[in-house]
Amino acid sequence: MSVSLYAMTCGEITIPFNFLRQDEPGVIRVPMGSYLIVHPRGQVVFDTGLNPLLLSDYDNYVTANAKNDRTFHFSPQAQISSRLTTAGFDPDAISFVVNSHLHHDHCGGNALLPNAEVLVQSLEWKHAVQQPGDRMAYRQVDFDTGQPVRLLDGEFDVFGDGSVLCVPTYGHTPGHQSLLVNTDRGRYLLCGDACYLDRTLDDFHLPGILADPEQTLDVLHRIRAMRDSGTQVMVGHDPESWTSVPQAPDRLG
Repeated sequence: MSVSLYAMTCGEITIPFNFLRQDEPGVIRVPMGSYLIVHPRGQVVFDTGLNPLLLSDYDNYVTANAKNDRTFHFSPQAQISSRLTTAGFDPDAISFVVNSHLHHDHCGGNALLPNAEVLVQSLEWKHAVQQPGDRMAYRQVDFDTGQPVRLLDGEFDVFGDGSVLCVPTYGHTPGHQSLLVNTDRGRYLLCGDACYLDRTLDDFHLPGILADPEQTLDVLHRIRAMRDSGTQVMVGHDPESWTSVPQAPDRLG
């Protein structure tokens, strides 16, 4: 079956560099990447970027800790629905949203794809709903949107033909997952936050934000092995590598 893969930038955030690499000084401005997979039996969006509440209700939506340690660079044109529409796709036609995890910058646009079923690991959902509401990482308004949610336990074949696979990559969060996409242009691993930067696959310098260091390191070794065997690895927030990623409507894969 013919499967096409597209990439979209859905805003940027300036954050402390040590979020991405332990003990790294300074700040870094990073992209929020989302992806569209077009399959003959449906369309899938992997991660949905930031929430429009950043624009309409910033003071109430952004928690005190986040106002102190990050700056959002976001516009109406950067919303996932706007990115899709500009690229010639219908946000109402998305069949599935696959969230790598439920941090605010990966599921904030879920509600903008109203007809999609959300696919998330059950470990991630259970963890997210237990978190306090005064921290930015997990904002219930981002992920508890009234859409149907399918809770996954491990690997999941979205269309049953091996072309789009949810792959557990626990470590950054308790239920993080990545998406493996097979197209006629090659095999792609959409990492989410399992790996932030290209260089991390060479030096294994762990991020400062993670749930389980041992799991994170094991996942990084697995991703590197996949890269070395020919899989195109799309890391989560690398501003250097992202500049060369074609943006929809141009195909990535």
